[in-house]
Amino acid sequence: MKQIKRMMRMHRIFVTQELKRMLEYKANFVVGVIAFLLGQITNILFIWIIFSQIPNLMGWNINQIVFIYGFSLIPKGIDHLFFDNLWMIGHFYVSRGEFDKYLTRPVNTLFHVLVERLQIDALGELIMGISLICVSIPKVSIKWSLQKGVLTIVAIIFATFIYTGIKIGTAAIAFWTKKSGNITYMFYMVNDFAKYPVTIYNNTVRGVITYIIPFAFTAFYPASYILTNANPLYNVGMTVVISIVLMTIGIIIWNMGIRAYESAGS
Repeated sequence: MKQIKRMMRMHRIFVTQELKRMLEYKANFVVGVIAFLLGQITNILFIWIIFSQIPNLMGWNINQIVFIYGFSLIPKGIDHLFFDNLWMIGHFYVSRGEFDKYLTRPVNTLFHVLVERLQIDALGELIMGISLICVSIPKVSIKWSLQKGVLTIVAIIFATFIYTGIKIGTAAIAFWTKKSGNITYMFYMVNDFAKYPVTIYNNTVRGVITYIIPFAFTAFYPASYILTNANPLYNVGMTVVISIVLMTIGIIIWNMGIRAYESAGS
Protein backbone atom coordinates (compact mmCIF):
# COMPACT_ATOMS: atom_id res chain seq x y z
CA MET A 1 0.00 0.00 0.00
CA LYS A 2 2.84 2.40 0.84
CA GLN A 3 4.47 1.67 -2.54
CA ILE A 4 1.20 2.30 -4.36
CA LYS A 5 0.74 5.64 -2.58
CA ARG A 6 4.29 6.62 -3.50
CA MET A 7 3.73 5.76 -7.16
CA MET A 8 0.44 7.69 -7.23
CA ARG A 9 2.14 10.73 -5.71
CA MET A 10 4.95 10.51 -8.26
CA HIS A 11 2.44 10.17 -11.06
CA ARG A 12 0.70 13.33 -9.89
CA ILE A 13 4.04 15.16 -9.84
CA PHE A 14 4.92 14.01 -13.36
CA VAL A 15 1.49 15.02 -14.69
CA THR A 16 1.70 18.44 -13.04
CA GLN A 17 5.13 19.13 -14.52
CA GLU A 18 4.04 17.95 -17.97
CA LEU A 19 0.99 20.21 -17.89
CA LYS A 20 3.20 23.16 -16.95
CA ARG A 21 5.46 22.36 -19.90
CA MET A 22 2.57 22.16 -22.33
CA LEU A 23 1.06 25.43 -21.15
CA GLU A 24 4.18 27.11 -22.50
CA TYR A 25 3.14 26.03 -26.00
CA LYS A 26 -0.62 26.58 -26.13
CA ALA A 27 -0.69 26.86 -29.92
CA ASN A 28 0.85 23.37 -30.29
CA PHE A 29 -1.88 21.95 -28.08
CA VAL A 30 -4.70 23.59 -30.04
CA VAL A 31 -3.23 22.62 -33.42
CA GLY A 32 -2.70 19.02 -32.27
CA VAL A 33 -6.29 18.61 -31.06
CA ILE A 34 -7.72 20.18 -34.23
CA ALA A 35 -5.52 17.95 -36.42
CA PHE A 36 -6.81 14.80 -34.74
CA LEU A 37 -10.41 16.03 -34.98
CA LEU A 38 -10.01 16.73 -38.70
CA GLY A 39 -8.50 13.30 -39.28
CA GLN A 40 -11.45 11.59 -37.60
CA ILE A 41 -13.96 13.80 -39.44
CA THR A 42 -12.44 12.62 -42.72
CA ASN A 43 -13.00 8.99 -41.67
CA ILE A 44 -16.60 9.71 -40.69
CA LEU A 45 -17.22 11.36 -44.08
CA PHE A 46 -15.88 8.19 -45.72
CA ILE A 47 -18.39 6.09 -43.74
CA TRP A 48 -21.21 8.45 -44.69
CA ILE A 49 -20.29 8.23 -48.40
CA ILE A 50 -20.30 4.42 -48.25
CA PHE A 51 -23.70 4.28 -46.54
CA SER A 52 -25.23 6.83 -48.88
CA GLN A 53 -24.98 4.04 -51.46
CA ILE A 54 -25.39 0.98 -49.22
CA PRO A 55 -28.13 1.15 -46.52
CA ASN A 56 -26.53 -1.56 -44.38
CA LEU A 57 -23.35 -3.59 -44.31
CA MET A 58 -23.66 -7.26 -43.41
CA GLY A 59 -26.63 -6.41 -41.20
CA TRP A 60 -25.06 -3.34 -39.56
CA ASN A 61 -26.62 0.06 -40.25
CA ILE A 62 -24.77 3.37 -40.26
CA ASN A 63 -25.81 4.33 -36.71
CA GLN A 64 -24.45 1.07 -35.28
CA ILE A 65 -21.19 1.44 -37.19
CA VAL A 66 -20.82 5.05 -36.03
CA PHE A 67 -21.31 3.81 -32.44
CA ILE A 68 -18.64 1.11 -32.90
CA TYR A 69 -16.30 3.63 -34.50
CA GLY A 70 -16.85 6.10 -31.68
CA PHE A 71 -16.35 3.43 -29.04
CA SER A 72 -13.06 2.40 -30.67
CA LEU A 73 -11.67 5.91 -30.20
CA ILE A 74 -12.18 5.94 -26.41
CA PRO A 75 -9.64 3.27 -25.30
CA LYS A 76 -7.28 4.31 -28.10
CA GLY A 77 -7.51 7.93 -26.99
CA ILE A 78 -6.91 7.07 -23.31
CA ASP A 79 -3.84 5.03 -24.21
CA HIS A 80 -2.65 7.84 -26.49
CA LEU A 81 -3.18 10.41 -23.72
CA PHE A 82 -1.37 8.61 -20.90
CA PHE A 83 1.03 6.06 -22.41
CA ASP A 84 2.22 7.53 -25.70
CA ASN A 85 5.79 7.92 -24.39
CA LEU A 86 6.32 4.24 -25.26
CA TRP A 87 6.67 5.29 -28.90
CA MET A 88 9.77 7.27 -27.94
CA ILE A 89 11.48 4.12 -26.63
CA GLY A 90 11.27 2.35 -29.97
CA HIS A 91 12.02 5.39 -32.09
CA PHE A 92 14.63 7.43 -30.23
CA TYR A 93 15.48 6.84 -26.58
CA VAL A 94 17.33 3.53 -26.93
CA SER A 95 19.11 4.27 -30.20
CA ARG A 96 20.36 7.63 -28.90
CA GLY A 97 21.41 6.31 -25.50
CA GLU A 98 18.78 8.50 -23.80
CA PHE A 99 17.22 5.53 -22.03
CA ASP A 100 20.16 5.54 -19.61
CA LYS A 101 18.49 8.29 -17.57
CA TYR A 102 15.73 5.90 -16.49
CA LEU A 103 18.29 3.46 -15.11
CA THR A 104 19.93 6.10 -12.91
CA ARG A 105 16.75 6.99 -11.02
CA PRO A 106 15.19 5.09 -8.09
CA VAL A 107 11.97 4.48 -9.99
CA ASN A 108 10.74 1.44 -11.89
CA THR A 109 11.77 2.04 -15.50
CA LEU A 110 8.45 1.06 -17.07
CA PHE A 111 6.45 3.12 -14.59
CA HIS A 112 8.73 6.09 -15.24
CA VAL A 113 8.33 5.83 -19.02
CA LEU A 114 4.56 5.48 -18.78
CA VAL A 115 3.93 8.49 -16.53
CA GLU A 116 6.60 10.84 -17.83
CA ARG A 117 4.57 12.30 -20.67
CA LEU A 118 1.01 13.32 -21.49
CA GLN A 119 -0.06 13.57 -25.13
CA ILE A 120 -2.78 16.19 -24.83
CA ASP A 121 -3.64 16.17 -28.53
CA ALA A 122 -5.24 12.77 -27.77
CA LEU A 123 -8.17 14.84 -26.52
CA GLY A 124 -9.10 15.16 -30.18
CA GLU A 125 -9.71 11.40 -30.34
CA LEU A 126 -11.62 11.38 -27.05
CA ILE A 127 -13.80 14.33 -28.02
CA MET A 128 -14.65 12.74 -31.37
CA GLY A 129 -15.29 9.31 -29.81
CA ILE A 130 -17.61 10.68 -27.14
CA SER A 131 -19.40 12.88 -29.68
CA LEU A 132 -20.04 9.96 -32.06
CA ILE A 133 -21.36 7.82 -29.23
CA CYS A 134 -23.67 10.59 -28.01
CA VAL A 135 -24.98 11.21 -31.54
CA SER A 136 -25.59 7.53 -32.30
CA ILE A 137 -27.06 6.36 -28.95
CA PRO A 138 -30.58 7.81 -29.53
CA LYS A 139 -30.70 6.03 -32.90
CA VAL A 140 -29.61 2.52 -31.89
CA SER A 141 -32.10 1.79 -29.08
CA ILE A 142 -29.62 0.62 -26.43
CA LYS A 143 -31.27 -0.91 -23.35
CA TRP A 144 -29.19 0.34 -20.43
CA SER A 145 -28.93 -1.35 -17.05
CA LEU A 146 -26.58 -1.15 -14.07
CA GLN A 147 -24.80 -4.28 -15.30
CA LYS A 148 -24.32 -2.86 -18.79
CA GLY A 149 -23.03 0.42 -17.39
CA VAL A 150 -20.47 -1.34 -15.20
CA LEU A 151 -19.37 -3.70 -17.98
CA THR A 152 -19.00 -0.77 -20.38
CA ILE A 153 -16.58 0.95 -18.00
CA VAL A 154 -14.71 -2.32 -17.44
CA ALA A 155 -14.47 -2.90 -21.20
CA ILE A 156 -13.07 0.59 -21.82
CA ILE A 157 -10.42 0.23 -19.10
CA PHE A 158 -9.21 -3.18 -20.22
CA ALA A 159 -9.47 -2.35 -23.93
CA THR A 160 -7.04 0.50 -23.18
CA PHE A 161 -4.61 -2.01 -21.69
CA ILE A 162 -4.73 -4.06 -24.90
CA TYR A 163 -3.20 -1.08 -26.70
CA THR A 164 -0.73 -0.47 -23.89
CA GLY A 165 0.33 -4.11 -23.60
CA ILE A 166 1.08 -4.34 -27.31
CA LYS A 167 3.05 -1.09 -27.20
CA ILE A 168 5.09 -2.20 -24.18
CA GLY A 169 6.04 -5.52 -25.78
CA THR A 170 6.92 -4.08 -29.19
CA ALA A 171 8.73 -1.03 -27.77
CA ALA A 172 10.86 -3.32 -25.59
CA ILE A 173 12.24 -5.05 -28.68
CA ALA A 174 14.41 -1.94 -29.05
CA PHE A 175 16.49 -3.11 -26.07
CA TRP A 176 17.92 -5.74 -28.42
CA THR A 177 17.62 -4.03 -31.80
CA LYS A 178 18.08 -0.35 -30.74
CA LYS A 179 15.01 0.63 -32.75
CA SER A 180 11.57 -0.94 -32.87
CA GLY A 181 9.26 1.95 -33.74
CA ASN A 182 8.36 0.42 -37.09
CA ILE A 183 7.40 -2.84 -35.40
CA THR A 184 5.11 -1.00 -32.98
CA TYR A 185 3.61 0.92 -35.90
CA MET A 186 3.02 -2.28 -37.88
CA PHE A 187 1.10 -3.84 -34.98
CA TYR A 188 -0.65 -0.65 -33.98
CA MET A 189 -2.08 0.12 -37.41
CA VAL A 190 -4.02 -3.14 -37.39
CA ASN A 191 -6.42 -1.34 -35.04
CA ASP A 192 -7.89 0.45 -38.08
CA PHE A 193 -9.67 -2.81 -38.96
CA ALA A 194 -11.22 -2.91 -35.47
CA LYS A 195 -13.15 0.32 -36.00
CA TYR A 196 -15.72 -1.59 -38.07
CA PRO A 197 -17.71 -4.79 -37.48
CA VAL A 198 -15.40 -7.80 -37.84
CA THR A 199 -18.21 -9.69 -39.59
CA ILE A 200 -17.60 -7.64 -42.76
CA TYR A 201 -14.13 -9.18 -43.18
CA ASN A 202 -13.09 -12.58 -44.51
CA ASN A 203 -12.06 -15.32 -42.10
CA THR A 204 -8.34 -14.54 -42.38
CA VAL A 205 -8.63 -10.87 -41.44
CA ARG A 206 -11.19 -11.68 -38.77
CA GLY A 207 -8.88 -14.28 -37.24
CA VAL A 208 -5.91 -11.90 -37.20
CA ILE A 209 -7.71 -9.03 -35.45
CA THR A 210 -9.50 -11.37 -33.04
CA TYR A 211 -6.82 -13.88 -31.99
CA ILE A 212 -3.37 -12.79 -33.22
CA ILE A 213 -3.35 -8.99 -32.87
CA PRO A 214 -6.65 -8.80 -30.97
CA PHE A 215 -7.71 -5.20 -31.54
CA ALA A 216 -11.24 -6.39 -32.24
CA PHE A 217 -11.62 -6.64 -28.45
CA THR A 218 -10.90 -2.92 -28.11
CA ALA A 219 -14.00 -1.98 -30.08
CA PHE A 220 -16.24 -4.39 -31.96
CA TYR A 221 -16.82 -7.11 -29.36
CA PRO A 222 -17.54 -4.90 -26.33
CA ALA A 223 -19.50 -2.47 -28.52
CA SER A 224 -21.59 -5.30 -29.96
CA TYR A 225 -22.53 -6.33 -26.40
CA ILE A 226 -23.64 -2.77 -25.65
CA LEU A 227 -25.67 -2.64 -28.85
CA THR A 228 -27.25 -6.09 -28.76
CA ASN A 229 -26.83 -7.48 -25.20
CA ALA A 230 -25.19 -10.50 -26.83
CA ASN A 231 -22.83 -12.77 -24.88
CA PRO A 232 -21.23 -10.44 -22.29
CA LEU A 233 -19.07 -13.31 -21.00
CA TYR A 234 -17.26 -13.47 -24.34
CA ASN A 235 -17.53 -9.92 -25.64
CA VAL A 236 -16.43 -8.25 -22.40
CA GLY A 237 -14.87 -11.17 -20.51
CA MET A 238 -12.42 -11.93 -23.29
CA THR A 239 -11.49 -8.25 -23.47
CA VAL A 240 -10.43 -8.48 -19.82
CA VAL A 241 -8.57 -11.76 -20.27
CA ILE A 242 -6.73 -10.69 -23.43
CA SER A 243 -5.68 -7.36 -21.89
CA ILE A 244 -4.22 -9.12 -18.83
CA VAL A 245 -2.38 -11.61 -21.04
CA LEU A 246 -0.96 -8.89 -23.30
CA MET A 247 0.08 -6.67 -20.38
CA THR A 248 1.77 -9.66 -18.73
CA ILE A 249 3.61 -10.60 -21.92
CA GLY A 250 4.59 -6.97 -22.49
CA ILE A 251 6.00 -6.60 -18.97
CA ILE A 252 7.92 -9.89 -19.26
CA ILE A 253 9.49 -8.78 -22.55
CA TRP A 254 10.29 -5.39 -21.01
CA ASN A 255 12.02 -6.91 -17.98
CA MET A 256 14.00 -9.29 -20.19
CA GLY A 257 14.98 -6.34 -22.36
CA ILE A 258 16.15 -4.31 -19.37
CA ARG A 259 18.48 -7.17 -18.38
CA ALA A 260 19.83 -7.32 -21.95
CA TYR A 261 20.08 -3.56 -22.43
CA GLU A 262 23.38 -2.00 -23.40
CA SER A 263 23.67 1.74 -23.87
CA ALA A 264 23.99 2.87 -27.48
CA GLY A 265 26.50 5.50 -26.41
CA SER A 266 26.93 8.76 -28.27
